Formats: sequence, structure tokens, C-alpha cells
Amino acid sequence: MPTASGTLSGVSLPRLCVSALSGGGGKTLVALGLTRALVRRGHVVQPFKKGPDYIDAAWLSQAAGRPASNLDPFMLSVERLQALFVHVALKAAPSLALLEGNRGLFDGMDVTGSCSTAELARALQCPILLSVDCTKMTRTAAALVRGVLQFESGLRFAGVILNRVGSLRHESLLRQVLETYTDLRVLGALPRLDKNPLPERHMGIASQGEGLAPGAQATLDRLGQMVADHVDLEVVLEEANKAPSLNVEDSFWPAMESTGRFVTRPRIGYVRDAALWFYYEENLEALERAGAELVRLSLVDTQVWPEAHGEEPHGAPPPLDGLYLGGGFPEDWVQVLSASPHVSALAHWADVGMPIYAECGGFMLLSAGIEHHGRFWPMGNIFPVTAEFCARPQGLGYVRGTVTAENPYFPVGMEYVGHEFHYSRCRWHDKMPSFALRLGKGQGMGALSREEARDERVDALLYRNVWASYSHIFAPAMPCWAANFTAAARRFAMAQ
Repeated sequence: MPTASGTLSGVSLPRLCVSALSGGGGKTLVALGLTRALVRRGHVVQPFKKGPDYIDAAWLSQAAGRPASNLDPFMLSVERLQALFVHVALKAAPSLALLEGNRGLFDGMDVTGSCSTAELARALQCPILLSVDCTKMTRTAAALVRGVLQFESGLRFAGVILNRVGSLRHESLLRQVLETYTDLRVLGALPRLDKNPLPERHMGIASQGEGLAPGAQATLDRLGQMVADHVDLEVVLEEANKAPSLNVEDSFWPAMESTGRFVTRPRIGYVRDAALWFYYEENLEALERAGAELVRLSLVDTQVWPEAHGEEPHGAPPPLDGLYLGGGFPEDWVQVLSASPHVSALAHWADVGMPIYAECGGFMLLSAGIEHHGRFWPMGNIFPVTAEFCARPQGLGYVRGTVTAENPYFPVGMEYVGHEFHYSRCRWHDKMPSFALRLGKGQGMGALSREEARDERVDALLYRNVWASYSHIFAPAMPCWAANFTAAARRFAMAQ
């Protein structure tokens, strides 16, 4: 309930954090299987993914039948993380709020483990369900678990799930050693599988978008059945219900305006299809709360798009006042995108001053073209650069920098935080243009010049009201973005 201090006290949320000893330790299999098993029994599961992640979050969303949310201690303070967690979970009224960690439980950005899954679980007072890969291991499992229990203070543990168990005898011995040497309950034991049910979950949805590839739902059902057969779901829920109540900020969006006060609600389109689908739900919610009316668009079908404001033909949809182009896998749709009349119209929209905000895959649409497998595919041609695809990631991880140029979205001098995930790099056609971000952390679009130090990187191209970067933002960490984007779209609408 709300208190005089502006906090929400006594919020009771059953919750668990699924983690492991390392990346590849089975936490994704456990998280997806547990989510689908509970949903099939009629429970409501609200999924969360730790860190900046679109792909695992898409799998969690499909397993739960509701959008997953991301929780990132690099982006948000403890107080804001708690408030976001409660804000999302209370809307779902879940039987379980399930958080999937990343990497190993204690793996963070430095020797102290900053921004680790353990740090996030401690901030949320979230009991940890530990997945332990027991391949060719018996008594050593107890030593590892004891080490985890004693490594950091302030953590709560719900139990352990034994993963990749070889036989009933193997399971029996593992249970005995854990009961003998630890106080952590064994909540289930999953058998070793001959084939990984999620062999390429990245590539499995790369060309299909967040709806997943054909067969993914059957895979999720198989995982759900396996977990239901080998994990005590009732005890899992019992442990989740032991999580203590939380006291958090009264509202996650205290600084946002109400959409009801705006006489003019600018229409901002956003492309969400199989080519571009990297969007945080919080980014879209922030735009709506700032007063925007969102219009979902597609580039990979025959949808009729609205025109820019002031260009409304008879019978056409109402015009757009702004455009948001998220990331995704445009390389899998280069032929369709290159032939799209909507992509070719982007340069005109930019010329007339429409606010266009583009991230990663969206930036590639605004480039001169995409080079993929040795072939060049023309794109919007707003910026004199080719996005050249490579076999390995060219930018992966967190981004931190300073805004250095005037733009409609962020004030000059503001600290910018975000993340990047791209396999392409920039090949400039002439001299390098000006940029709006100088990075202290991250790759971005590369060095400002060949003479620059290797740690001096830049990002974000500008043209009139267009911002195009490799970096993605999380709106709650950059609260001015939605209000400024919406205000720019409103000015564009009123100027027509």
C-alpha cells in the first residue's frame, strides 16, 4: 500500500531467479521449461530477462504467452530496478515472476561482480533457483553448491535443479551428497538429452522475428513437459511464495506526463516485423506516456503505410509525424527491404524534417546500402555509408558516452548509456561525417579517424531530425528520450 513517503510498501510477489554456475549451465532450458510447464497448468507467469537481451526475452515471451521485460543493473539504480520489477509484475498479477539470469551467478563487469545476476537477485530479494550441470560429476556438485552458498552474503536460495543427469543411480547419488553436505533442497533432476533442444536459438528466430521459427512452440511444449515430469512444481511455487515483501517507489514513471492532457497526440510509427523487432516494451510505453499515438508498421508485407504529415492522399491512413526504427536482422530480408517503396521513401521523410530515430538495424535502412555475402543491396541512402556484414560480432556489450552535437532527442553534454549487438561495420564512401556521440565504452561506428586512440569511438549520425546509431537505449535509463521524441513529432505535425 502507498505510504506518505511516496513508496509502495508490503508488495507481495512470488518470484524466483533462475541462474547457473556458468553460461551454458542450463538456466535457459530450466527457465523456459518451468515457464511453459506452469502456464500449461493454468498459472500466470511474468518473465524477466537480466541484462540487455532481445533474443532470450523473445523465447521467454513465447513460453509465457506475455511480453518479457528486461532488468539491467548497468542501466538502472537499485531503486529503479525494484520499481520496474513491481510495475511490470503487478500488471500481470502472476502466480510467479520468473527472472532468468545471464552467464554465471556471480559473473559481472569486474572483479567485484558489479551488474551480476547475484547483484540483481539481491536488489530484488529474489530467491535463486540454481541449475547445476552434473555431467560426469557426483560429490563435486556438493562442493560447488557449498561454495556458491558461502561466496556472497545477502542472497536467498530456493533450491537446486540437477541438470544433465545420466541415470537414476546418478540422480540418487547426487541427491545424497547434496543432502549430506548442503542445506539446499533438490527441487528436480533433468535427464541428459542426446540433442540440445535449443541448439541455435539465435538463428532459430533470426529470420522469423519475435514470433519464433516454425517448430519453436513444439520445442517449448517439450521443454515444459520435461520440467513437469522431473521437477516438483508445487515446491517451486512454495519457495517462490517465501520471497519477502518489497517496499518500492509508488510509481515507476513519476516524471512522465499523462497522455490525457495533450490536445495534439502526434502519430509515431514503428516498424515491428520479422526484419526489425528489437524493441523494449518500456520504450514503447514511454512514448505513449509522453503523449504519442503509436502506429505499428511492417516492411516485409504489403501493408499500406501512412504518408508524412501534410501529404495525406484521399482514403489513406492518417499521416505520421515521426518514425522509430528498431534493430533486428535486416540482413535476412535484404532483397525485400531493398525493393520496398517504404525504404526508398525514407530519404524524402528525412528531407522534410520528420523526426526519425533509428537503432542498429534501423540505421542500416538509412545507409546507402547493406553488403551481405559479397552483394550490395541499396537502402534509404540518407547517410554515405555501407553496412558491411562480417562473420563475427563487431560490437557487443554495454555502451557509455557523451552527447556532443545538437539533436532533438538528447541534450549536449548528457551522459548516454545503452548497448550494442551488431555483426556489421561501417565502410564510409567519402570522408567520415560528423557524429553525435563520443564513446568511452563500446565500439559504435568505430574510431573518429585512423589517427585517434583505439579507445576513442564514435556513434550516432545526424541529418536534420534523424538520429541513426548502432547503440540501443532503454528508455527508463534515458528518461528525456521519449518526451523529446514526442515533442519533436508534435512540432513537425503543427508545422505542416
